[in-house]
Amino acid sequence: MPVDAVVGDLVVRFDRAERWLHWVSAILVLVLIATGSVMYIGALSGLIGRRVLVETIHLWAGLALPLPFAVAFAGRWNRGVRRDARRLGRFLTDDWLWLRKRFRRSGSLRIGKFNGGQKVNAVLVTATLPVLFATGVLLEWNGWLTDSWRTGATFVHDWGYVALSLLVLGHILKALADPVSMRAMRRGTVPRRWALEEHPRWHDELPLTDDVADERTETLPTDPAGPGSVGRSRS
Repeated sequence: MPVDAVVGDLVVRFDRAERWLHWVSAILVLVLIATGSVMYIGALSGLIGRRVLVETIHLWAGLALPLPFAVAFAGRWNRGVRRDARRLGRFLTDDWLWLRKRFRRSGSLRIGKFNGGQKVNAVLVTATLPVLFATGVLLEWNGWLTDSWRTGATFVHDWGYVALSLLVLGHILKALADPVSMRAMRRGTVPRRWALEEHPRWHDELPLTDDVADERTETLPTDPAGPGSVGRSRS
C-alpha cells in the first residue's frame, strides 16, 4: 500500500520499500559498528581475535552500504522513499520549537510526519555515512596516500565511527520508548488517532476520507463569533 494511505483506522506510515531500506541499512550499519568496535577497542580485539576476518567483514559491509539506498531511490517503488526524504530535509518552525521545548507532547506544536529530533538524527547520519565511506576507501587502498593524508583519514574515520555509534544508540533508545513508531517500521501502519495526536500536520496531509474529515473537524477550535467569522478572519 502507498505511503499516507488511510485504511480504516490505520494509516500507512512506511511502505515496503522504506521498511526494507531501513532494516537492510540498519543491519549493515550495526555490523560496521560492531566490527569497528572490535578493531578500535583493544580489549574487544583481544577477546574476539580473528582480526583479518573482522576486517574483511567490515570492508564488505562498508562497500555494500550504498547499495540498498541506490535500489530504494532508483527503483519504480521509490515514491514513498523520496517523499519522506524531502520531509526529513525540510525544517519548519515547529520543528525548531520542538527541539527547544521541554514538554513536547502538550499538543501546542503542529508536528509533521517527522519531529525535529528525527530530522536532526537523519541529517547527521546522512552526513556521517558518506564521510565514513570515503575515508574507509582511502584507508583500505592507501598506497598512494602521504603520511599526513593517511593520518587525517584515520582521525576523521575514527571520530566518524564514534559519532555514528552515538547517533545509532540514540535512535534505538528513542525507538524502544515509542512502541507505535517501532511497530510502524515493522508492519508499516499506525493508528489514525495516533497520527492526529502526535503528528497533526502529517494527519492533515492524509487523503480526505469521511473519517479523516470528521477527525479534523473535531480538532478545529470553536469560534464564539459564529460560523461566519471563519471566512472573515481569513480575509
